[in-house]
Formats: sequence, C-alpha cells, structure tokens
Amino acid sequence: MQAKEIVAFTENAAMPILEKNGLEFVDCEFVKEGSGYYLRLYIDKEGGVSIDECELVSRALDEKLPEDITDKAYILEVSSPGIDRILKRDHEYIKYKDRDVEVKLFKAVDGEKLFEGTLIGLIDGKVVIKNNDTELSFDKKDVASTRLAVKF
Repeated sequence: MQAKEIVAFTENAAMPILEKNGLEFVDCEFVKEGSGYYLRLYIDKEGGVSIDECELVSRALDEKLPEDITDKAYILEVSSPGIDRILKRDHEYIKYKDRDVEVKLFKAVDGEKLFEGTLIGLIDGKVVIKNNDTELSFDKKDVASTRLAVKF
C-alpha cells in the first residue's frame, strides 16, 4: 500500500475504537524519519487524553492492522496532538476560534513569515487572525501551518 492508503486504512480501522472510547480523531500520518518509518495516530478529547487511553487505542488498533499493510518495518505511535497542535482540518478553525495562534507562511509577506494573533477563523479559503486591532488574512494555500500558540 502507498502512504495515503495506509493512512486511510488506519483512520477507518481506528474510528470505531475511538468512538467506543469517547475519543476524537485528529490526524494520521505514515512518515519516514531518519532510517525508520512511523505510523502515527493523533487523538484527543475535551480535557486531553491520558497515556492509558493512548495505550488502549494502540493495542486495539495494532490488532486491526494487517501485517502486510506495508512492506516496511514501522513503529505505531498513538498520541495527543499536544498543546501547540497544528490545525489541519477545516473544522478545527471553528473549534479553536478565539484562541491565540501562530500562522507560518511559505513565502514572506512584508519580510515576515510568522504572524501571531487571535484566530477568527477560516473564511472563504482564508485564514483570518486578529493582531492587536488589525485583522490579517492569508490564503490557506499560502499557509505552511497554523499552530495553537503556547503562552506561559
């Protein structure tokens, strides 16, 4: 299977496990890092997920994944997306409205590639944030990542 197919299969296999345990699917990826491959499933719930929940999903998912899902040796990881999560799906721009975010662009605008502000949302294909009293808007295709900002 190709990476896209592995991700789709894993997502479909994980959904009943997540629903049964009151957990939310966030993302899935099959990536090469260094000399190894990783199949990562990111899960969440209101208030965050515990290590026990990650372990439960990992064990249940491991039983559902066929041994021949790929001809490459890989490590299955199930984890939280973290407090500085990247927003990847459109519905997350609704869920995290009014939160502080960092928007990183592929190409600089006025010499800057990183912008911080309060997320207004994803409106007509544009990531919109408010920085002080200024509203900034970026075409989603020009955005490398939108990440929840961590403030201490």
